Amino acid sequence: MNATLATLIRHALTGATLAVATTVAAAQPGTKVESKARTVPLSAATMIIEYNSSAEDIGVQFFLDLSEGWRDIEIFDPSGREIFGAETEGRLTRQGGGTELFLESVEPPIADLPFEKFFRRFPEGTYRFRGHDPKGNRITGEAEFTHDIPAGPEILLPRPAPGAECAVGVPSRGAVVAWNPVTQSIDDEPLNIVRYEVIVENDDLNFDVKYPAQTGTMLTVSLELLQPGTDYIGEVLAVEEGGNQTITEFCFRTAQ
Repeated sequence: MNATLATLIRHALTGATLAVATTVAAAQPGTKVESKARTVPLSAATMIIEYNSSAEDIGVQFFLDLSEGWRDIEIFDPSGREIFGAETEGRLTRQGGGTELFLESVEPPIADLPFEKFFRRFPEGTYRFRGHDPKGNRITGEAEFTHDIPAGPEILLPRPAPGAECAVGVPSRGAVVAWNPVTQSIDDEPLNIVRYEVIVENDDLNFDVKYPAQTGTMLTVSLELLQPGTDYIGEVLAVEEGGNQTITEFCFRTAQ
């Protein structure tokens, strides 16, 4: 071996030794080592069915929340297929990402999307939420989705005249909305209703009250809110324990 080749080999071995020594030193106690990403659970993750028994249409709704902020999020069905994805970018990511996210699907008529086809499209089971926050931490959450759909509430008041679509002459001072209790699903199976919601609105009013089912099935609209001789539309929603909800619509005109 000539002197030049021997010198090159000696320099190469010395460099390798220094590299190994540097790596070992970096792993010694007291040195700073980058921590692994955390797993952050969503503070809320839901998926529900909303069925309108008056319009006879159906859709799904998603909701998620993370006060610390999310950068990207994906939702997977029980078989692992992705059905939704969203991502923040640029300034919104630098702001800390998103927090609450609500998504409501299009609601096709049952005539075009029968229940059986809808159930195949969105099977029962655990829907998984996965994503990352702006710091790279993993985000996780789960929502249990069922096909338990409440029957539509039967509206007793305000009651329209036979053949009419909307009730007329409803007192503007303390109009009453009343309905029969909902105890079954659309398949006539027993169902536990945990909450009702009553909405009365027009261009100038948005009255919306939610309360436990055991409170009753009658609500008086605050007398200060309604105007004489005015048209209003409304909804009563029955919500079962898994979150699925069914709407029945009504409308009325107050007395002059």
